Formats: sequence, structure tokens, C-alpha cells
Amino acid sequence: MVGSEPAVLVLEDGSRYVGRAYGAVGRTFGEAVFSTGMTGYQETLTDPSYAGQIVLMTAPHIGNTGTNDEDMESRQIWVAGYVVREPSRIVSNYRAQRSLDDDLVAQGVVGISGIDTRAVTRHIRSAGAMRAGIFSGPDFELSDGEQLELVLSGAPMAGRNLSEEVSTPEPFTVPAVGEKVGSVAVLDLGVKTSTLNNLAARGLDVHVLPQMVTARDVLELEPSALFFSNGPGDPAASDKHVELLQDVLRAGVPYFGICFGNQLLGRALGLGTYKLPFGHRGINQPVLDKRTGRVEITSQNHGFAVEAPLEGTFDSPAGFGRVEVSHFSLNDNVVEGLNCLDLNAFSVQYHPEAAAGPHDANYLFDRFLEMITNPRTTDPGIRNPAVSSDKKDDE
Repeated sequence: MVGSEPAVLVLEDGSRYVGRAYGAVGRTFGEAVFSTGMTGYQETLTDPSYAGQIVLMTAPHIGNTGTNDEDMESRQIWVAGYVVREPSRIVSNYRAQRSLDDDLVAQGVVGISGIDTRAVTRHIRSAGAMRAGIFSGPDFELSDGEQLELVLSGAPMAGRNLSEEVSTPEPFTVPAVGEKVGSVAVLDLGVKTSTLNNLAARGLDVHVLPQMVTARDVLELEPSALFFSNGPGDPAASDKHVELLQDVLRAGVPYFGICFGNQLLGRALGLGTYKLPFGHRGINQPVLDKRTGRVEITSQNHGFAVEAPLEGTFDSPAGFGRVEVSHFSLNDNVVEGLNCLDLNAFSVQYHPEAAAGPHDANYLFDRFLEMITNPRTTDPGIRNPAVSSDKKDDE
């Protein structure tokens, strides 16, 4: 609830911002990041990619339209903490089933309101995303030094593998809508409900798999294609997912990845990844499609990116043939998409299921379907269905 009791946001560099408790009362820790979306706060809160992060909203007024069950992107709120300037005092939308602070309290999300979120955003843009904590209730009474010590004891985002925390514990299937044209195995690294719905709407049986499955598990399903979802954490800490992807690519299975799935394709191809200073988060990120020259307004949520040359083609260091960067950010030239020229595989760094532009990137699902129904001939030296036959399940 929006209370009068004090709360404080503490950053790892010692910066402090005092405001009011919002949502649950207590303490919470995570990486402080900001999201520039003017709307869509419920989709942000329930996006598993935000696990482990204290999310600050740059829009000054949050909670106007309340919350509902239909707009949930997953089974729960995932943010570690929530920072807003001015919570709405009333809910004004016919679709609302409850208020935002009702959800925050019910799910134990510690938040803070009443601080200058512009000042915090400018600080993070300058100093970079960093560890942070929110303290309210009895924890607000801890000394400044004690609070900072607790913040500094938290794990940084670099090197963290969070997919186990957000992935489905059991496999499940979303059936194809209308006439079935194929099937797709989805590795759930933090997948959003709208992504699954977009795949099913194109006539695909969607087999959602826990993140611990092996390449053998995937290939035994005989899927028409493989899809890696968005998700939280550092791609450099997901070597098993990279190995799984390499095995399935060598077996000739078409692949599409978004967000975390783009970074993992990059690593599977032998490219490096790195941490961005403050990441891309929001629904207004401009991206250039090099093939068409078209600018897409995209929804993004990532703190890591792929290292690759923006111009021309290059050979995959891991032996998967020729690769090109298909999209890049117009804000800072970050790689926003990869296209394999000798494989049926591509990926983008943003979220095509989200209505950012409002539908600038939704065509990518159609492109994926086209790749499934009309796969191009690939390099026989890369396509090797027997590659995973000797892999151990416990590798």
C-alpha cells in the first residue's frame, strides 16, 4: 500500500533517496535499472527477464489502470523491488480487477515511492546499473552504514544464471490455433505468455520445456523448430544452454531466439557478450533493419549484448558458416539481431510479441513460420543429425 511511513533506496555507491513505502514493507536487494515505458507496467512487473532487478519507472505516474489477470506475462511478479515517483491514488480502467499496490502487497514486492526518479535515472545513466536495496519498516531504522553493507553483500548481475529461478518446473504444451502446420520446442528461460500465444496463433504446437533439458530431450520431440526465449541473467553463465543450442543447430533444426535467446545464439556461434552500462529497457527503443532500411520501435529489456561487426558478413568462430548482423540500435549501435546465412537460424535482441510500435516487429513470427515451412538448403558440413547421439544426459 501507499503509506506515510518512510523508505529509502540505497545504491552501492552510497547514494541515498528517501521516500515512502510502497507495496510490501521490509527490505529487498537487486540490480537497480530503469524502464522508459510510459505504459505497460503490469507487463514489466510480470516479465521474468526482470528477476533479480529493482526496477525504476521513468514515467512519473504509475498505477492508473490497475491490474488484471489477462495482462499477466507470466505466473507472478518477478521484479526484486519497485521504484515509482507518484503512485495513482485511484484506479481508472474498466478492465481493472484490483490496484497495483494490492498486487505488490499480495506478492511481497517491496517498493518505494515519492522520490525523484529522474534524478536516479540520470545517476544510473552516468554511473551505470548497480546493486541496490530498498529499506522500509524496521529496516529503515538501520544505520546508513548497515544498509550500505547489506547492499554491497549482494551478488552483482554479471556472472549470475537466473534461468533456473524463472523457468517452468514441468513441460507443458500450448496447442496450435487453427490448422496445425508444425511444432516448436521452446526452451523456457523466462518466456512470456504473449510469446507462446503468438507462436500458437501461427499453427504451431508449442512445447514449453524446462531450462535443464538436454539436446537429446529436444530432438526426441522431433520439433519443426527450436525457440529460445527471453530471460534474466548473464549469458556467459549459461554454457549448458549454449551447448544445447549448438547440438540442435548441427542437427539441422531451424532456430529463432529473442532477447536472451539472441545472446545465446551469439555465444553458440562463437561470439562474445558483454554487459551494457545501463541496458535497454522500455517500449520505445529504435532499431534499424539493415535488410529493408526500416526503423522499428521496439520493446526491450536487456543488460547484456553480443559483440559482432555491424557491417558485412563474417565467419562463425565456432564453425557455423557465415553470419551477419541483421539489426542494430539507433541509440548506441548495439547489435539487435543476428542472421545465419548457412543455417536456418536467426535472432533479435528485442521483444516482437510486445506492442511497442505498436506492431513493428510482429512480422518476425511470420518469418519464423516461413523458415519452418520452407527451410533453405544449409551447408552439409554444418548439418549433422548424428552430432548429439553420444551426448550424455548429465553433461
